[in-house]
Amino acid sequence: MLTDSRRSAILHRVRETGSASVADLARLVDASESTIRRDLNTLHGQGLLRRVRGGGTGVEHPGAGAIPEPDAVPFDEVAAHSSSTKQRIAVRAAQLVGDGDVVVLDIGTTTALIARELRGRPVTVITASVAVLDELRGDSATELILLGGVLRRSYHSLVGTLTEEALHRLRATICFLGTSGVQPDGTVMDTTGTEVPVKRAILGTAPHVVLVADETKFPGTGVLPVCAAAAVSTVVTAASSHQPTLDVFRRAGSDVITV
Repeated sequence: MLTDSRRSAILHRVRETGSASVADLARLVDASESTIRRDLNTLHGQGLLRRVRGGGTGVEHPGAGAIPEPDAVPFDEVAAHSSSTKQRIAVRAAQLVGDGDVVVLDIGTTTALIARELRGRPVTVITASVAVLDELRGDSATELILLGGVLRRSYHSLVGTLTEEALHRLRATICFLGTSGVQPDGTVMDTTGTEVPVKRAILGTAPHVVLVADETKFPGTGVLPVCAAAAVSTVVTAASSHQPTLDVFRRAGSDVITV
């Protein structure tokens, strides 16, 4: 990972959670602890965080020249501009869920739409998404398990160690994963450092992993890799999505469903 991208992810993690240990940050960005210590010292020197024993904590007023946050668009703005394609993807994705299934829903606008399609279904939904909570809080047919964590207000989600540890303890039937973009080689990416460990934990919860993403994500970009194409069981996307990228998933053994 490029130095600026790594430090951006570190800074975002500290700002969202208030503090982070060297070990946690090393796992987050897949770097050595010595590299993380150097990064923390540099960011401390720039006034972007405060270096403490074993890690770093946030500062109330970051100095000039701060590394820009990689996820600057709030959930409500993304949802307001959601395409009709996302709705079609959500409808088709929800059809993969059977009655009695235990379903893990990632954060994001598309997974919130999937939650809406699951209303009235006798299923269990596990999520760190407050938007999913809003969709299902009044539905008596659906059992809803809300994961703990630090509230990330800008994107209506819960993140952090509590969220990750809860996911590591849970087992589901099927999970739905969102993404900021998929690289041409099939690598699923995300732009937000605090969300990546949660997404990686989601991958381990269920044998059936479904990636939901519209045509704008194929190909796309991100700061950190979440997984390779081989980790995805099914892709649900638009018929207009980049076919060479979708072919990578097919060769990796993924089912590709287009709407």
